[in-house]
Amino acid sequence: MFQTHGGKNAALKVFVAGLSYKTAPVAVREKLAVRPSRLPCYGCRLKLNAGLEEVVLVSTCNRVEVYGATSAWVQGKVFRIFQQLCPDLDVTPYVYVKEGAAAVEHLFSVASGLDSMVIGETEITGQIKNAYATAQQFGLTGRAMNRWFQTALQVGKEVRTHTGIGRGATSVGSVAVELAEKIFAGDLSDKTVMILGAGKMGEACVRHLAKGGTRSVLVANRSLERAQALAAEFGGRALSFDERMTAMVEADIVVSSTGSQTTVLHKHEIAGILAARSNRPLVLVDIAVPRDIAADVEELENVYLYNIDHLEAIVRENSKMREQELSKCNDIITRRATALLAKLNPPAASRPPATAELVPGWTRCEAAT
Repeated sequence: MFQTHGGKNAALKVFVAGLSYKTAPVAVREKLAVRPSRLPCYGCRLKLNAGLEEVVLVSTCNRVEVYGATSAWVQGKVFRIFQQLCPDLDVTPYVYVKEGAAAVEHLFSVASGLDSMVIGETEITGQIKNAYATAQQFGLTGRAMNRWFQTALQVGKEVRTHTGIGRGATSVGSVAVELAEKIFAGDLSDKTVMILGAGKMGEACVRHLAKGGTRSVLVANRSLERAQALAAEFGGRALSFDERMTAMVEADIVVSSTGSQTTVLHKHEIAGILAARSNRPLVLVDIAVPRDIAADVEELENVYLYNIDHLEAIVRENSKMREQELSKCNDIITRRATALLAKLNPPAASRPPATAELVPGWTRCEAAT
């Protein structure tokens, strides 16, 4: 058991409890997803109501995970927090728990992109960094989590520097581009691509599509100023979000990642523009969680809808060339995990006297009450 000794002479046990694309479909994950602005509130709620000394909450398209340190195992309380996020669904079949060394190595694997849908993708490293920074800012971390997460970020960098795990597609956005290229026989030079949303996922898709030589790029976003900035970078055209349906008449590929909590493209809306498209294929790639595009859109003729789970087939293809690097990556992770455990669990004779320690800058969130 990975333990660190806190200010009350009690050993802190670390764990991770969560679900990911490996255990839960997107229909479940989107119900449990926590918006970035709400991470501090749910982190506070976990810390107070589940009796955790330290906690970091991670929520991405592919996973929702609670990393915690506690002097008493509180599995039931952590599970109830997940249940509160989605009261109408039994989450038990989807949630996994890892403790001690297994938890340490899991975070290292996640931060290195080894547990991602696209093996070796780099986006997750930034997401882990942001989740940790948020928890630290609100006083939710301490000695155990600080060392754990700081080391995880270092491990992620080491893995990418000293192995070939990053070859090929490294993000969901780049995989979406590969999917489009496969559908259009590898030639996107005469295709028009529209991006719904101008966040990081959308930007990644634009960059990859621009490299692929697409004819034109349209950017529709609720903030027209943000859309204009991104479109100008690639010689594209900015649109207001309300213009999305009119512009979709000329688009061949639509990549949607808005961050909206509600559906932004419905079946009747897509059906209304098909005649004006002269039966040209329309490829819709929904990489948002919660999903942007209604699932029944796929019932329309000549419309091809793929959500983030559908990308898994292409992910497998890209993963083949990376799998040979996994043993090198795992060697790094095992070595760094062993070193971290040694620092956090020194021999009893060398441990400093326990002292009461206040968490600096702790802020109570009203959502935690």
